[in-house]
Amino acid sequence: MDQITPFLTLAAMLAAAGLASGLAAGLFGIGGGTVIVPALFFAFETLAPDAAGNLHTAIGTSLAIIAATAWRSLAAHRAHKAVDEEVLRAWTPIVASGAALGAIAAGFASDHGLAWIYALAAGAVSLTFMLGGENWRIAADLPKGFARWLTGGLIGALSALMGVGGGAMGSMLMTLCGRPIHQAIATAAGFGMAIGLPAAAGFALFGWGLSGRPWGSLGFVNLPGLVLMGVLAALTAPFGARLAHRMHRLLLRRAFGLFLALTAIAILWRQNGG
Repeated sequence: MDQITPFLTLAAMLAAAGLASGLAAGLFGIGGGTVIVPALFFAFETLAPDAAGNLHTAIGTSLAIIAATAWRSLAAHRAHKAVDEEVLRAWTPIVASGAALGAIAAGFASDHGLAWIYALAAGAVSLTFMLGGENWRIAADLPKGFARWLTGGLIGALSALMGVGGGAMGSMLMTLCGRPIHQAIATAAGFGMAIGLPAAAGFALFGWGLSGRPWGSLGFVNLPGLVLMGVLAALTAPFGARLAHRMHRLLLRRAFGLFLALTAIAILWRQNGG
């Protein structure tokens, strides 16, 4: 029984995180990664605190889950006719290319380095949403041409390094370029598959054959976490999307920003021995 208890604890933690990440995916258009990554990381650290690659595996698994569940969140937002389909078509291949490059970079980064990248990127986005006004703008419309490739590639790369679906940075960019918050969240939710598929494949490849990974891992993708959390997240994502369309826009911005800030602090604190 003593040998079974840790795995039952892990399953319970994964189940709770899966339900929460699905709600977050639909509510904030973030693919649930900001819930999945810390939940998986803390679960892996609980079972094997000295193992190498716990954060890599948490991020890789998060990306695989996002790839499997993003379509549910996007479909729910489409039902509300909130998705800008033209933006989604134009930006998806660019974001996917950036995600592939981000996965390659993650293969050479340490867990400590990934923690700092996660915290700094999430912190910057959270400040924009918490402190910036609803009418805060840096441009009248989204970038085009080379600027689109540069911006979209950066969104994909950073999202892959953080284990998120692109909704965080995609939503921030769209709101800063004059798009309403509900449309920004709905459209950015569509980046999930474009980022998750190439990035998760990269994490699985770069972690192949390494020792010290959590039980049941294929490279830096944990299969039990993928299945359990993926199924539960897919079931709850539409409920989060419906809730997002009932919330006041300013409240949604503040909640989104606070959520990201707390996640960044938790990851950095634990990775630095907290």
